[in-house]
Amino acid sequence: MCGPATACHGGQHNGSRAPLGRRRKRGTQKQAIGRSRGGPTTKIHALCDPLGRLYALMLTGGQVHDIWGARGLLARVATPTRFLGDKAYDADDIRDYLTKDGSEAVIPSKANRKEPRPHDPTAYKMRNIIERSFNRLKDWRGIATRYDKKAANFLAGLCLASAVTYWMQ
Repeated sequence: MCGPATACHGGQHNGSRAPLGRRRKRGTQKQAIGRSRGGPTTKIHALCDPLGRLYALMLTGGQVHDIWGARGLLARVATPTRFLGDKAYDADDIRDYLTKDGSEAVIPSKANRKEPRPHDPTAYKMRNIIERSFNRLKDWRGIATRYDKKAANFLAGLCLASAVTYWMQ
């Protein structure tokens, strides 16, 4: 209603603001799309067996640290006998979780750790297996560029690509 207290100009609303009701938010909050310097990105966290077959996948936004992905994956699967990770996975709680379940943590210490923890450098050389698995996934154009808007569709494509690359080995 237009009146002396409100100004109506050709059907325009008086001021722009969010609706007052409690409606659901739309956008990329639940679709594993995060912000980084390069723009909107998604991180793929994965676990693989010694042959390079991916058996656990999880998506997070691009700004999420690798430790959160490792915590989420390790909580969902049986503890591996040996966990190989780079320096980004060097956290006391992950190491304690792995040793409590009888797993060996092969993770080099970060440079800023006050008391460096030892790791097996010979076993650490096997970490290239997961890197090669990711390279095989990135051969799929839809995975490398993430055309899917929904996280569930993208994760389904990841599962399909990992199954086909396992079958082609």
